Amino acid sequence: MTPASTGTASARPGPGPLLTASMADDERTAVAAVDGFWKRHFTEFFDKPYTSPTVRGGYTGSSGPSCGGSRAQPLNAYYCPPGDFLAWDENLMSAGYQKVGNAWVYLIIAHEWGHAIQARLSKRLVSQADELQADCLAGAELSGAVRDGVIRMEPGDSQALSDTLRVLADDTPWTNGRDHGDAQQRTSAFNKGAQGGVRACI
Repeated sequence: MTPASTGTASARPGPGPLLTASMADDERTAVAAVDGFWKRHFTEFFDKPYTSPTVRGGYTGSSGPSCGGSRAQPLNAYYCPPGDFLAWDENLMSAGYQKVGNAWVYLIIAHEWGHAIQARLSKRLVSQADELQADCLAGAELSGAVRDGVIRMEPGDSQALSDTLRVLADDTPWTNGRDHGDAQQRTSAFNKGAQGGVRACI
């Protein structure tokens, strides 16, 4: 994935550990694309105004912002409802960036933004399978940003997104299959949102 205004190659690996210039660009672009999607479209789906969550990522190790008295965990990304903010460990981003490519960054941010959207909805609209609903919303957000011309899908991006979901489901301790779903469930939820849009997720 790339900003629509550039021709930069997609799914490129970062050249080193932690935050690289290209990874930082992808983080900024992902935030702008997802937040911009909801600024443009939130009121089409929900009868209330949209307010953006705060972005407090990234941190390293356990140095991230606490949430409701709980310390930030290494190799994690999270949305904090009490503080209405998102944060992520740059070590997590870097590991996935080098293993999968920049689709990892987009998906992590879009998934956590999905949780921020859930926090803005009536509880009756939030699925009990809230992690899979966040995956669905991530698909809707990213495909919506592509349709809006904000970001562009490049060859290999679809596979990279599938690879990201598989790695998150299979290899990441904090995305336990019992609560986040297995790789097939996560991919199916993401594709449901990508193909059906926001309404398919609610």
